[in-house]
Amino acid sequence: MEGADRVSISAISLFEIGQKVRLGKWPEMQPFLTSLIRLADEQGGRFLDVSPEVSLVAATLDWAHRDPFDRIIGATALTRGLTLISADMAFDGLAAEPKWPGRIW
Repeated sequence: MEGADRVSISAISLFEIGQKVRLGKWPEMQPFLTSLIRLADEQGGRFLDVSPEVSLVAATLDWAHRDPFDRIIGATALTRGLTLISADMAFDGLAAEPKWPGRIW
């Protein structure tokens, strides 16, 4: 990520982080929650909207993974041609997609 010109973040990630904090699954993130947008901006990140195209691709992917957040994140990478940075190996299930740009980490 350090060598990237820009880091893009699916806006759905904010929803997922907020949900995990609210449900008590990620209490360590609570102090940072209201600063995430500002921090991303300060560090040169940009948030990508969940577009109609991303929504449709996420819904129709031939991928057994059912997590809606991951499906939207994967579809964002696919439609934008962006390599996904994630430790979650579930995204490797998208390797069969013709336009899958890949996952690193």
